[in-house]
Amino acid sequence: MPRVFVQGSPVGHYPRYAPEAGRGAVRRITEVGEEVLHRPCRDVTEFGPDLAALIDDMFRTMYVAEGAGLAANQVGVDLRLFVYDCPDDDGVRHVGHIVNPVLETPTKGRRLLDEGEGCLSVPGAVLAVPRPDRAIVRGQDRDGRPVVIEGTGYFARCLAHETDHTAGQIYLDRLPKREKKDALRQMADRRDEVYARRTANAAALSA
Repeated sequence: MPRVFVQGSPVGHYPRYAPEAGRGAVRRITEVGEEVLHRPCRDVTEFGPDLAALIDDMFRTMYVAEGAGLAANQVGVDLRLFVYDCPDDDGVRHVGHIVNPVLETPTKGRRLLDEGEGCLSVPGAVLAVPRPDRAIVRGQDRDGRPVVIEGTGYFARCLAHETDHTAGQIYLDRLPKREKKDALRQMADRRDEVYARRTANAAALSA
């Protein structure tokens, strides 16, 4: 089985970082409580160099923050779009971007996996969140062409998590009140450490 899929298609070889990251710039990541994270994003209606540049920036920002996915509102842009570089449970790597994503969770044979989940906008916090073990996302690429991406296991979790972002929902919204408070305590305890690591990663990626 191929070990890397880019935009849903198998490739024989792929670099450590998506080429988009080499063209992009690091942007500030928004945090829980900022309005742009908590309202539904706008549909992307213009496909062109501005959108391509945003995707480049999002890839670079995601790598600096050591993320598996990143939505546009996490860099303060109110658009339905996310990028990802995420393994599934078999160790197969999935890389790409999805514009105007629509999530489908197959009901036949569906299982819920209650596993740890974090978010770059809730730095340092990890809590268990139940998610389906399979997910399909339909959308478009940067040129407006239709794409369909299917994921299982951890990659399915990533697809669902990032699509939630485009609807103005973060994973804390799926937690009971007590667990949400626990996540915010974790964030307060670990935030400085996370930001120091991001600063070091940004310097290393630029070297």
